[in-house]
Amino acid sequence: MTASSGSGNAIEKALTVLEALSEHERITDLAAKTGLPKSTVHRILQSLTGYGFAVPDGIGGYLPGPRILTLAGKVMHRFDPARQADPALRALRDHTGHTVHFALRNGDEAVYVEKLSGHRPYQMTSRIGQSLPLHSTAIGKAILATLADDEVTGICARAGLASRTPSTLTSSSALLAHLTAVRQAGFAIDDEENEPGLRCVGAAVTGHHGQILGAISVSTLAHELSLKDAQALGPLVVKTAQEVSAALGGHETGSGKG
Repeated sequence: MTASSGSGNAIEKALTVLEALSEHERITDLAAKTGLPKSTVHRILQSLTGYGFAVPDGIGGYLPGPRILTLAGKVMHRFDPARQADPALRALRDHTGHTVHFALRNGDEAVYVEKLSGHRPYQMTSRIGQSLPLHSTAIGKAILATLADDEVTGICARAGLASRTPSTLTSSSALLAHLTAVRQAGFAIDDEENEPGLRCVGAAVTGHHGQILGAISVSTLAHELSLKDAQALGPLVVKTAQEVSAALGGHETGSGKG
C-alpha cells in the first residue's frame, strides 16, 4: 500500500506507515514502502509511538507497539468469520441460485459455520455446526489440496476413508491422485461422492498468514448441475473464496458440503 499525495490525507498516511511497520523497521525502508518522504515517516512514527502503536527498537528503527496487540485482541474477540464472509457468500448464492456453504477446518474434518439456502423449492439437509468428512466433499477436498501429501496421508490414516456412496474415493492413493487434479484446477468437485444425487463445487479459504482456514462450496442436485457445468462454475467459486479470504484478512488467493 502506498499513500497518495495531497494535504488532506493525514489519516491515510498514518495507516500506510502503520501497515508497512508490520514488514519493515528502518525509516528508509518504510519510506520506500509507503512512498512518503523520510521526514514524514519519522513524524508519523513519533505520533504512533506516543499512542503505543509503535516502539523504538533502540538501534534506529521501530517495531509494532503493544497497543496493536491489545486492539487486535479486542477485535478478534468479536470476530465472526461467517459474518465477515456473508456479502461474498450471498452474492454467490444469488448469482447461482444454489445453496452455498462455508466450513472451517477442525482437525481431520470440517464444520459448517454458514449455510445460505438456494432459490429452490427444496432444502439441503446440511446444517450449521454439522461436521463433514474431508475426503468425500468438495469443501474437504479443496482443503486437502492445500496440504502436503504426507499430511493428507496422515489424515486418511486417522479419519479413515469411509465409503459414503459408490463414487467415494476410498484409497489414499486414489485420493492423492485426484488432489493433483484439484490443485491444477484450483477447485474441487464432489461428484455425488458424499451424498447420492448431490453435486458440489468447492474452493479453499486462507487466513492472513496464508494458512488454510476452510473452504466454501456451491451445492445442488446433480440433475440441475451437470459435471461440465460444475467445472464451468469453478472459477466463480474460486473468485468468491478469494473474496472471503480477503474479508478474513488473507490475500486474495484460493484453491480449490460439499
